[in-house]
Amino acid sequence: MKWNKKCIENLSNNQMNHITNFWNYFQQNNFVFLFLNEISKDEIKTHFDKLIEKLHQYNKDLDLIIKNKTNEAELIITANGNPYLFKEVELLVHHAPVIERWKIIAFLQPETNLTKFENGTDKPLEYYGITLRISEMYFIPLENPNKPTDLGIKVLLKNYIVHKDNPRLREAVYVHIEHLIGEKAFANDIAFIEIGQLEGDYENLIKMYKLTSFITI
Repeated sequence: MKWNKKCIENLSNNQMNHITNFWNYFQQNNFVFLFLNEISKDEIKTHFDKLIEKLHQYNKDLDLIIKNKTNEAELIITANGNPYLFKEVELLVHHAPVIERWKIIAFLQPETNLTKFENGTDKPLEYYGITLRISEMYFIPLENPNKPTDLGIKVLLKNYIVHKDNPRLREAVYVHIEHLIGEKAFANDIAFIEIGQLEGDYENLIKMYKLTSFITI
């Protein structure tokens, strides 16, 4: 969405104040987040908690992710896959200041480095005690007879039996897929998801890391 002058004029003063406060705090303390390895964990936590507090003053359902690289870093503002909050993310990022060595991004973006998944060298991601690796996940496409244009998938996990009663399992799977294909594709291109145990013959299954290319076919 393009944020033009008319859209901005319609924002409440309160909303704009929260946006300004968030970016002011981040700009003034960006070096803390840029050099995470050189700053004490207590200090990082203090600043991170404050930054999250200011973000949630703007919208309590948004979240942020900081990725540090060699000479730069990324600040990602995410709606956690909720399409009803996409405009809120876009508005906040629209007002982001230019900060040296920082890239400010709206939404989780699709993973472009698939080699680690192909080679099985990807690091396992842990979510509330549930450990999953994209390279060990498969899927099969599903159809909804009532809505033939909707794409669904059944995600197959090696350790589904272990975690099937964990109320966080579905959330963990969603987070992994979101990080793989990007937040917008997750919200817009996949209509429903089932989860099951990986077993038997893998020949008719599709490796999870190929989901992005499958969607775009």
